[in-house]
Amino acid sequence: MLQARQVNDRIAVASQIHMADMADIAAAGYKSIICNRPDNEEAGQPAYVEIEAEAQKHGLQMRWLPVVSGALENEQGHEFGALLADLPAPVLAYCRSGTRSIMLWALSEAGKRPVVDIIRDAAAAGYDIAGLAPRLEAIASAGQS
Repeated sequence: MLQARQVNDRIAVASQIHMADMADIAAAGYKSIICNRPDNEEAGQPAYVEIEAEAQKHGLQMRWLPVVSGALENEQGHEFGALLADLPAPVLAYCRSGTRSIMLWALSEAGKRPVVDIIRDAAAAGYDIAGLAPRLEAIASAGQS
């Protein structure tokens, strides 16, 4: 069963979704989905193309930004932000547990909002990303120079 965690009015994050979740995702009002999982990350995981085909049947737009667990790059946060800006909202982003998706969102927000607010919004959605604060501050500082 889908357990989406609302971050703000534009985005929610979730763990792995399945084809059977698509009707519920559409009924919940989501317009778009971003997948942050590489294919074949674990046995039994549905392939991106399968999820995308089912999403399209329900009128949902879908994009793929696969991120290897533990190898999150700042540029991927920028790409995530571009996808989020381009896709109709609300957007549901997912990965194995939702953590990569919330971290990508946080990286995409760095320099746009105070880091304390980004950390607070992630915590309100159930994700402790306080350890990401120095990286978010560094991104914000680099953007201000």
